[in-house]
Amino acid sequence: MKKSYFLFLAFLLMIGIANAQTPDKKWGIGLMGGVNQYNGDYGNSLFQFDKALYGFGSLSLNRYLNSSFNIGIQGSYGDYGYHKTWTLNESETFKGQKGDGALLLSYKFDNGYIFKKNATLAPYLAAGAGFAVYGGNADHIYMEGTDFVVPVGAGIKCNLSSSVALQYQFLYFFTDHDSRDWHVAKDKDGYGQNSLGLVFSFGKAKDSDKDGVPDKLDKCPETPQGVAVDKLGCPLDADMDGVPDYLDKCPNTPKGVKVDNLGCPLDADMDGVPDYLDKCPNTPKGVAIDKLGCPLDADVDGVPDYLDKCPNTPKGVAVDKDGCPVDTDGDGVADYLDKCPNTPKGVTVDRNGCPTDKDGDGIPDYLDKCPDVFGIAANKGCPEVKKETKKIFEQALTGIQFESGKDVIKKTSYYILNQVVKVMQDNPTYNLEINGHTDSQGSAEKNLVLSEKRAKAVLKYLSDKGISTTRMVAKGYGEDKPIADNKTAEGRSKNRRVEFKVIF
Repeated sequence: MKKSYFLFLAFLLMIGIANAQTPDKKWGIGLMGGVNQYNGDYGNSLFQFDKALYGFGSLSLNRYLNSSFNIGIQGSYGDYGYHKTWTLNESETFKGQKGDGALLLSYKFDNGYIFKKNATLAPYLAAGAGFAVYGGNADHIYMEGTDFVVPVGAGIKCNLSSSVALQYQFLYFFTDHDSRDWHVAKDKDGYGQNSLGLVFSFGKAKDSDKDGVPDKLDKCPETPQGVAVDKLGCPLDADMDGVPDYLDKCPNTPKGVKVDNLGCPLDADMDGVPDYLDKCPNTPKGVAIDKLGCPLDADVDGVPDYLDKCPNTPKGVAVDKDGCPVDTDGDGVADYLDKCPNTPKGVTVDRNGCPTDKDGDGIPDYLDKCPDVFGIAANKGCPEVKKETKKIFEQALTGIQFESGKDVIKKTSYYILNQVVKVMQDNPTYNLEINGHTDSQGSAEKNLVLSEKRAKAVLKYLSDKGISTTRMVAKGYGEDKPIADNKTAEGRSKNRRVEFKVIF
């Protein structure tokens, strides 16, 4: 009988374990001790401890189903009987052994609806079904047999810690027989169990994503399997950029650097140099860059190659916005090569940036009135007036005569004038200024008019001899520029004159 009882208990334990899950400490083992109390034909000893002091020990295995229900199996073994006193001198006792096993469902009051969850004092109700096995011969009472039992009861736990609780429990077992005492009566026998002991909770915390961090502590409960996590259950992020290492294509990004969804530092211009290192973060797409992310500048002139129209400028040469050497005077010769950096705009220059001087007289062509003939600065680049010419012009001062008070040239003057014609023909670069002067006799106004007419008369004579009027200009000064004293006849004679002046 005892062997069958223990096989039955083992079977119930195997069922519970085989269906076990592994959430957080949802398994409990109870180690209890107490008394069996008889209720039958002899009487009722429930809660009458002086009549039935028959002890037992029990072992239970329970599993948490949800916040309101636990399910478990319980087995106990111990003495069973009753002591009845008939008269003062007469009494009767029967005693045997009983083992039982049952599957119990418990309803917990600390479910968050009645009492708060995980309350220190946690009452519960229990009910179930199982078997009881009896053994032993007590005088004329034959006790051996097996009953189907239905236990119903209640209990209370005092949670000492998350793993240990002190538990009191009372269960009343309804049986299906009335043959475990002397009498066979109409009512079935029953018995109660008062027990006290400890319940030890255990189990592995629920870890849905199997990352080693229980769900109740896991801040990232859906981490993919196999991903390394930190103590909070979140995927490791070594560089703390917000992208976990298992997704991070750039796992060593410096702290504080902004990254993209792959964990790589942002590279706004997509030049291959991340923004936090890029000294030129807005480089146009496709432009070749250096290690700092800046466009290449081969000649180091400050203008990147992709914009530089003069990419081979010598080092240190000042350049314009196009990367070309500065040409201040715009003559086509860069300042660093220009020996004449301030040449006026539009002036033709040589390879040194200096104005051309075709005749090599030191007077640049743009200032040289005679650019094809070697000349002197005093004559604006034209040749120096010949001594012979000067002599002729000196003779002309006194050699040109006019009719008195008129602008008619006397024939005696033609010889000198023809010599002037010859000078102008022989020197095509000469331009001639013809100035008429008078003495102070008469009114100044009339003298001014007369001097201008005489100068024009000379111009006409030269023109008639073939000298272009574009090479001559006639001016009258009247008595304003005397060269001698007008108070003497000799002086006045010298003041009445025509002067020739070569101009260029």
